[in-house]
Amino acid sequence: MEIITSDAFKQLDAESETNRNEEIDKVVLSVIEQVKSKKDAALFDYAQQFDGVSLDQLQVSKAELQASYNKVSDHFIESIQVAKQNIATFHEAQVEKSWFFHKDDGVMLGQQVTPIERVGIYVPGGKAAYPSTVLMNVIPAKIAKVNSIAIATPPGQDGAINPHVLVAAQEAGVETIYKMGGAQAVAAFAYGTETVQKVDKIVGPGNDYVARAKKWVYGDVAIDMIAGPSEICVVADDTARADFVAADLLSQAEHDEAATSICITLDEEKAASIQADVTKQLEILERKDVAKVSIEQNGKIIVANSLEDAFDLVNEIAPEHLQLMIKDATNHLANVKNAGAIFLGNYSPEPLGDYMAGPNHTLPTSGTAKFASPLGVYDFIKKSSIIHYSETALQKEAAYIETIATMEGLEAHAKSIALRRNNDN
Repeated sequence: MEIITSDAFKQLDAESETNRNEEIDKVVLSVIEQVKSKKDAALFDYAQQFDGVSLDQLQVSKAELQASYNKVSDHFIESIQVAKQNIATFHEAQVEKSWFFHKDDGVMLGQQVTPIERVGIYVPGGKAAYPSTVLMNVIPAKIAKVNSIAIATPPGQDGAINPHVLVAAQEAGVETIYKMGGAQAVAAFAYGTETVQKVDKIVGPGNDYVARAKKWVYGDVAIDMIAGPSEICVVADDTARADFVAADLLSQAEHDEAATSICITLDEEKAASIQADVTKQLEILERKDVAKVSIEQNGKIIVANSLEDAFDLVNEIAPEHLQLMIKDATNHLANVKNAGAIFLGNYSPEPLGDYMAGPNHTLPTSGTAKFASPLGVYDFIKKSSIIHYSETALQKEAAYIETIATMEGLEAHAKSIALRRNNDN
């Protein structure tokens, strides 16, 4: 894991993803067109091609759902239930209500909040299982009162969905689960097939093919975000334990070879200590091969000139996960302008947010925390403006409306108002 100065880090140019995206897009656009034209048949073909499995049906059966509980431990079920409660408690505070107010002369204005009708949730799978992703996406949708929720997740080579994912889905209140992954799952949700009902919005993380597919179907259907590889940035002063910092950096590195782990510290001695602990802990990781590539390619320990310099770097990076392992961390919250989730102190590690604390772990990546927010209940609602004017109220403002409409050259707009202003009935 390379140690560099903050000045050197600022000079680094981000590697262009243009060429890689072009290659991915060729595959993705072909997949989308095939699913649009061949529907279920395309999904069965892609399951064979990409997942190496011949499926008899796309939807998980009731028997498979019921059997899943016998394949997981009681402690796992209890863990999911505790996490579910924590996630629900946090997200219930995000609920927005319709509101209205009345003015003189019979004017009523307001905003009506309604849930999105149908949502498709993508849950990565195949080689790994992510029941936490199920909870983080389903629970806010449920709290928003989305009427129809379906999950898509790729099957294993045995044609089955991981039972931990199936249990998490049922605990969260979803039983419509499809055995499909990749760009084909996104396309099926976006356009519908004989088996898969078209949705209004697609949410959930995925690999590069899923992300690019979401980009290409956006507009025909809504999406939550285009998520990139996982990221962590730790700001560590002399109160931070080097072994804690190293463990947290590696917790993200094991996700993906493209994951980014960055530590910003204030002196070279602390940097060297953290570097040594990363090397030591890396050797005993089960996912060492993945984490090692991530650390070597994307890992950085930056020695900042000051704490102010450190926060300048943080706000430029706009990390998905930010850990402030510094003295009086809460007092420095105002210095953070751009971050997906902020973890304060030595005992608030990023995995706490991934699984149990309650805030959503679907977060903006690749610098998009400069303008985007974590997934929440607000992602599953839409708002309608409400306008009611009495005749008296319209007459008071009619001439103003006609003046503006006429200036814009929209004659029919002006006549719509003039007809009512001159109404003798």
